[in-house]
Amino acid sequence: MRKEQFQTLLQFFKALADESRLKIVGILANQECSVEELAVLLQLKEPTVSHHLSKLKELNLVTMRPEGNSRFYQLDSEALQNISKEVFTPEKIASLIEDVDTEAWESKVLSNYLERDHNYTEEVQRLKEIPASRKKRLVILKWLANKFEEGVQYPERTVNETLKRYHPDYATLRRELIGYQLMQRENGVYWRFNTDVRSVSNTVL
Repeated sequence: MRKEQFQTLLQFFKALADESRLKIVGILANQECSVEELAVLLQLKEPTVSHHLSKLKELNLVTMRPEGNSRFYQLDSEALQNISKEVFTPEKIASLIEDVDTEAWESKVLSNYLERDHNYTEEVQRLKEIPASRKKRLVILKWLANKFEEGVQYPERTVNETLKRYHPDYATLRRELIGYQLMQRENGVYWRFNTDVRSVSNTVL
């Protein structure tokens, strides 16, 4: 999301993070009103209503029409639709985390559940325990799935030996890898299901 779009979204939520302004938007969506009318309807002072309207005008959410000595306001539905099209899309909302380290959570889980195995001369990490939390368990399973190469088929014995290197309860880990669709199994042969296990959703199946 571009910086200006982010600021627009931030201003939008700030502008509507007020009960009175939300009510003003609702009223102006149905009818045109003057400051005096809005003040009566909302039981507010006219300067307070003018202040709220100025906040909404900053986002071009309301239009003003002069008539004699009065000014009438109405919701600009087209501007609202434009904000929705430009900012309120799944892709744009998802891009709010562009500057967030999305792997920080997984790194923390791995550091909490893995320890070095001193029985090996090379650097080998073992799993202290299988997390009870399904979300944390998925992080561990994704890490384990990366121990298997893409495009390679493994007999069950090899899968067991590989998993046993990281935790003695290899049978549970093997079942969980299948259950979370990180690996596929057919006729005793296993292979990695996803081309990139990091893309597996954190949604529990």
